[in-house]
Amino acid sequence: MPKTLVTGATGLVGWNVVTALRERSREVRVLVRDPDKARRLLPGEIDIVAGDVTDAASIARAFKDVNVVYHAAGLPEQWLKDEARFRRVNVEGTSHLIDAALERKVERFVYTSTIDVFQAAPSQEFDETSPIDPSPKGTAYERSKQEADRRVVAALDKGLHAVFIHPAALYGPGPAGSPGINDFILRMRDRKVPALLPGGMPVVYSRDAGLGHVLAEERGAAGSRYILSESYVDFTHLAWIVTHALGRKDVPRVIPLWLAKLVSEGGERWSVVSGRAPLIPRGQLHFLQWKARPRNTKARKELKWVPTLFRDGVRQTVAELTGVTTPAA
Repeated sequence: MPKTLVTGATGLVGWNVVTALRERSREVRVLVRDPDKARRLLPGEIDIVAGDVTDAASIARAFKDVNVVYHAAGLPEQWLKDEARFRRVNVEGTSHLIDAALERKVERFVYTSTIDVFQAAPSQEFDETSPIDPSPKGTAYERSKQEADRRVVAALDKGLHAVFIHPAALYGPGPAGSPGINDFILRMRDRKVPALLPGGMPVVYSRDAGLGHVLAEERGAAGSRYILSESYVDFTHLAWIVTHALGRKDVPRVIPLWLAKLVSEGGERWSVVSGRAPLIPRGQLHFLQWKARPRNTKARKELKWVPTLFRDGVRQTVAELTGVTTPAA
C-alpha cells in the first residue's frame, strides 16, 4: 500500500501532521535522525526510516512506495552558532526532497513554509494574495525559508504538485521540549519569566496546524498557499491569558524596546565569543516587532478549516503541560 512520508515528525508541526494522518488511518512513514526518539514520541504503527533531509541517500530509502510527502522538517531556531546550518537544512534539505519527489512522481508535496516569507509592512494585515517578499529578510532563518520557498515554486514548472502551508507561531500538543510558546508556558509556571519582550505574534493551535496541512493536501490545488493563523496576540495579552490559565494574576511587566535592543545586541556580540545563545536573540526581537496580521479567510473558505480560539487553546495546553485546569472564562 502507498505510504505518506513526513519529515520533521518529532517537531511540533510534523508530530501534529502525523497525528492528523493517523486519525484518517493513513499509512505513514517518517524520516528522522533519531529513531529511538521517534519510537518514544510516535505511535507504534509508524514506519520509521533513519536519515536526514541533508542526506540524499537516506531520502531515497524513505521514498520507496511513497505517493504523498509532507516536508515539515527545518530549523526554526532564532539563533545558531553556525548560521550556515540554516541553509544546509532549510534550503539544501528542501532541494533534496524536491528532487526525490520529482523523480518518483509523487502525487502531492505539502511544504511547510512560514508566514515570514510574505511582504507586509509592520502592523499591516496580509493574506495569500500578498506578494512573497523578494528582498532578503532580517534573519538567517527567514532568508533560508525565502530561498527554500523559491525552490519549491520553481519545481512547480517541473511538475511538482506542491501546496504551501504558512503556519503562525505554534503552541499546543506535541513533543516535550518544543521551543516557543510551549516553553514560555512552562517558564511562566516556574516563575522564570522576570519580564516580557515588547511586541507580539500571530498564533495557531498545533492540532489545528496539523489538520490544516492534511486538509490542504486533500482540497488544495497545486501551487496554492494557505495561511494557518488563528489571531494576532500582543505578548502582554498572551502572558495574561497564560497566567489566568495557571490560576494566577502575576503578569510580568514589559521591558522598553530600547532596553531589549541593547540586551540583544550585547548578547549577540558575546555569543560570538562564548558560543552560547544570547538571552534575547536578534531574530526573536525582529519577529516580535514585525507585528503584521495574517488573515486566515482562504483556509477557512477553501479548506473548511476552523481554528481553536487562542484563550481555549492556551487553557488546554496549560492543562496538558502543567496539569493545572481552570474553568473557561
